[in-house]
Amino acid sequence: MDLALSKEDRAFAEEMREFFTTEIPADIRARVKRGEEMSKEDVVQTQQILNKHGLAVPHWPVEWGGKDWTAVQRHLWAEEMVLNYVPPPVVFNTAMVGPVIATFGNHEQKQRFLPPTANCDIWWSQGFSEPNAGSDLASLKTTAVRDGDNYIVNGQKTWTTLGQYGDWIFNLVRTDPTAQQQRGISFLLIDMRSPGVTVRPIQLIDGGREVNEVFFEDVVVPADQLIGEENKGWTCAKFLLGNERTSNAAIGMIKKRIARVKRLAGPLLDDPLFRARVTRLEVETAALEMSVLRVLAREHTLPPGMPDPVSSVLKLRGSELQQDAAELLVDALGPQALAYREDYGVPDGFAEPTEGAVDALPTYFNWRKASIYAGSNEVQRQIIAKAILKF
Repeated sequence: MDLALSKEDRAFAEEMREFFTTEIPADIRARVKRGEEMSKEDVVQTQQILNKHGLAVPHWPVEWGGKDWTAVQRHLWAEEMVLNYVPPPVVFNTAMVGPVIATFGNHEQKQRFLPPTANCDIWWSQGFSEPNAGSDLASLKTTAVRDGDNYIVNGQKTWTTLGQYGDWIFNLVRTDPTAQQQRGISFLLIDMRSPGVTVRPIQLIDGGREVNEVFFEDVVVPADQLIGEENKGWTCAKFLLGNERTSNAAIGMIKKRIARVKRLAGPLLDDPLFRARVTRLEVETAALEMSVLRVLAREHTLPPGMPDPVSSVLKLRGSELQQDAAELLVDALGPQALAYREDYGVPDGFAEPTEGAVDALPTYFNWRKASIYAGSNEVQRQIIAKAILKF
């Protein structure tokens, strides 16, 4: 494919930039630029504006709100959103459960769930990892036992990102305890307001509480909330994780962090060793972006519901570059990176922090998780070896 942007693509990027900078409230964009954590209200408001203009889920089928865009246009939409400080649509809705329902759900499920998912009337949570089933996800123990027209769910999920906001949770559950590994797993949608569902926060190394434990105790779930076939949920999971790994390359986020480094580094940019680090990161990010575009361009050549194993390469390299960019910014800021995120105040004895510095150290700590979520980088290397290199 031609990796140079055409005149039409450049015009499309400018159209997206104009929309994001005029239609998304300036106060929301200013908070993103300062590095503040977004409230649920900010994220929902932004997604509903995007959805009103048909820009929340361009990668979905057109009949459910998608756009007949090229892969490059979808990439530019996502990149311009990040570079212009717009909170992206809720990833659990738009990149995870939405495409799964659109691909594997029946018509009634699509009608019921896809419109409110696109508009963020439902905030979805992800129920995959368990205390003893993280990288080895297929060893999960949460059970769903059929009881007439319902399932009875018992078990625990962990690392549920933003589960405190969740209205519904999409869960991998074991419906056949006699089956081995991936067999016997089903994909089930659960209303988090159901009796027996408990959410408990986990405090992270960056001081935040964005992840949670979720407990299920005799939770009654209607059987019509099963997506796809019973005991065939691993097919849905592989499809979902393939989409997640492609988006986890996070090109826009890396570019934005590099731009902040160059804006705030000052005299450090005259140091040849530091400048070499910045240049290396820019070159490797450009190479990753080309790989993302190649993967997106060949999506239509794969059977519906089949993940592209190359997404594991994107996730692996993207997570490493995210961490490199976060470390580079902390190094560039030095003591300025110690500003407190909670109240955006200034530690005693330090000068007023540079704009955009307050989230540098918390993000550095937070992004350590990038090499673990969506399947750890060790797991990605195994997938690459087996599915691509055929070892």
